[in-house]
This record gives sequence, C-alpha cells and structure tokens, in this order.
Amino acid sequence: MKDVYHRARSLLSVQHWRGRLLVWAAAGGVGCAAVGFALLADAAQALFRHVVAASALWPWLLTPLGLFTIAWLTGRYFKGAEGSGIPQTIFALRTESEPQSLALLRLRVLAGRVLLSAGALACGASIGREGPTVHVGAAITHAVARFIPHGDTRALRRMLILAGGAAGVAAAFNTPLAGVVFAIEELSRSFEERANGTTLTAVVLAGITAIALVGNYTYFGQPHLGTLAHLLSPTVFAVALAGGLAGGLFSRLTLACVRGLPGILGQLQRTRPAVFALSCGLALAAIGWATGGRTYGSGYVEARMILEHNVQLPWIYAPARAAATMLSYLSGIPAGLLAPSLSIGAGLGQALGDLFAENTVAYSAVLGMCGYLAGVTQAPLTTLVIVMEMTSGQQIVLPLMLATTIATGTAKLISPPLYRTLAERYVA
Repeated sequence: MKDVYHRARSLLSVQHWRGRLLVWAAAGGVGCAAVGFALLADAAQALFRHVVAASALWPWLLTPLGLFTIAWLTGRYFKGAEGSGIPQTIFALRTESEPQSLALLRLRVLAGRVLLSAGALACGASIGREGPTVHVGAAITHAVARFIPHGDTRALRRMLILAGGAAGVAAAFNTPLAGVVFAIEELSRSFEERANGTTLTAVVLAGITAIALVGNYTYFGQPHLGTLAHLLSPTVFAVALAGGLAGGLFSRLTLACVRGLPGILGQLQRTRPAVFALSCGLALAAIGWATGGRTYGSGYVEARMILEHNVQLPWIYAPARAAATMLSYLSGIPAGLLAPSLSIGAGLGQALGDLFAENTVAYSAVLGMCGYLAGVTQAPLTTLVIVMEMTSGQQIVLPLMLATTIATGTAKLISPPLYRTLAERYVA
C-alpha cells in the first residue's frame, strides 16, 4: 500500500508534471526548429539556383568568398558549429565530457549552425541539414534540463541529449522509427542507457509537430521499386559491395584529411583556415562547372529526379558529388553529410543498374542509397530504416537488409566508424 501511495503521490506532484511538460514542449520545439531549418535551407538553395540561372560564372566568385566568410565566422564566433553536428552530439553524451559539451550545446552555437548552414547552401556548398538538425535537437532539449528537478542531473542531461538528437532525425526526415533506431544504434553507443520513454515521447511529439506544420509526406516521394523477385539478382551484390567500398573510402579519406593534409594545403588548413576554405570553394566551383551544376546543394533534387522520374544522370555524378561533399566538410563550415550521402548512393546505384541492365532505375538507386550510407556511417539498422521510410520501400525490405549488411561489413575493412571517430577529436 505504501508503494501505491508513493507512486500516486509522485504522479500527482507538480514537479513531476512540470518536468514532463518541459520535455514535451522541448520536443515540439525540435519539430518546429526542424521545419524552420528545412524551409530556410530550401529558400537558400532556390536563391543559389536563381543566381546561377542568371550567369553560370557566379559560383566562381560566390562559392569561394562565401565559404571563406562562413569558415571565418564559424571559427571566430561559433566554435563547435563546424562539421556535421552528429559527432558533437555523440561527444556530449559521454559521461566525462560535461565541461566541453556544455560549450558545444550552447544556443549561440545552435543559432550559428542554422544560419551558417543556410548561408553555405546559398553559396553552393554540397551539404545537408539533417545532421545539423540532430545537433539542434540535442541543444534544444538539453536547454530545459536545468529547469527539471531530478536527483541525477548527469543522467538527466544525457537522456535529454539523446532524446533531442533522435527527435531531430525524426523531424528532419519525417522518419519516426528511424529516430528511435538512430538513438539506439548511433548515439547511445557511448553510454549504458538506451532508448527509453523520454526518447520515444520526444520522437513522437517532434514528428507530430513537423507533420502538423508541413503535412505528412514521404521524403523521396513514391518511387516504383519493383518486387522481391530482385532479391538474389547480381545488382544487389554489386551495388552493396560498391556502396560499402565507396562509403568506407569516403570515411577513410575524410578522417585522414581532418587530421591534416600534407604540404602547403596542410599548412593553410592549420594556420589560415578561412583561406583554406576559399581554396575549397574554388574547387567546388570547378566541380560544379564540370558537371553542369549538379553538385551544388544538398543533392535532394538530383536523388528525387532519379527515384521518381527515372532521370539518367551521367556516371560521373556520384564521384563528383562525393568530392564536392568532402571539400565542403573539410572547409570547416557547418556541413551535414546525410543528404549528400543519399544522393551519392542514388547516383552510384543508378550507374550500376545501367551497367547490369536493370529495368527499374529506382530499385538500383535505393539499393545504392542503402549501400553507400551504410558504408559511410557503419550503422546498418539506422540506414535501413531511414531509406525504407523515406522511399516507402517496405516491399523490398529483404534486398535492402542484404545490401546494408554487405556494405557495412565491407566498409569496416576499410575505415573506422566516421561519426564516432570524429567525436574523439573533441575528447582530445
């Protein structure tokens, strides 16, 4: 009877409900922030396309000067906003990271990440907004921790960071199940707690808020993906192996370049990061010019063209987009990797589908998305669920499972996990 009495008293207490309402409000705030960020990113990309339509020479001036300015602002005023945002979130979950992680989760860093990411898209950088949305979500939910009465503040802080990061994935992609899996597989590797009621509630509320604001949608529409008859086709194995190799190589090169480039480029990277970003911008403009402007922005438009409209992009698109994405990341600006990786995978899958005379272009493209993203992140369950929810690919779930498994195993032979290894930089 005493236990029942104490539980009832706790349930009816003001402090109990104040904590829950604050978490719910923060989750709704993550949904609003994700939608606002998406609209801002879309407007920035539309502005860049409008400028390029006026003259194809504009990127030669706008992209290098824009990256120079954004890299300088990031290093000078928004330290911690650089890169994807997922490594910062993983680092913030570490038990011993509290002094440094508090700086990474400041609301000023959050504002800088959103505004500078949009600015980078307006300059033609090959970046995504989904990884940064994870960082934004973690910062928003972490901000309410100080107002919640709780016995173990460190455990509460980690729980809220985990919930906010998962809610960010759910709201950014409209993939609630992927948000939960992402919390379990990617974020919570660094400590003992796993997805709990707070995480599930935050994911659901963030997703509901986003849907209420923009409506229910599938991120990449409704591509025609065929049936399970393709399960043991050579395309599945070829695309999975190629995706794992390409994704693992991208991770390995990115980690090596982040540690330091050789020669004059390495000296610029260490001592003149803004000038190094300008040189990255010039290289981005050159790649964009050589590919007819296909490597600017997040890659969402190109991926959707392949999936929904069966547009045949040239084989060079995937390696060119990968090079543009790596340059954007290395420049030191806020730069998400998820959306460009999905676009690279779609281009790779389409090219291999053409090589194997695959009848359904979208099918090989979705396999490529799974294979390449799994190779980059080495998070097969998260990759599988994200791609499946974004493309309504439930009817080919077995080929997708096979592709992510093969690609992850292949990538592990080439590179350590990208996000976790990048998170170790903040420990140093």
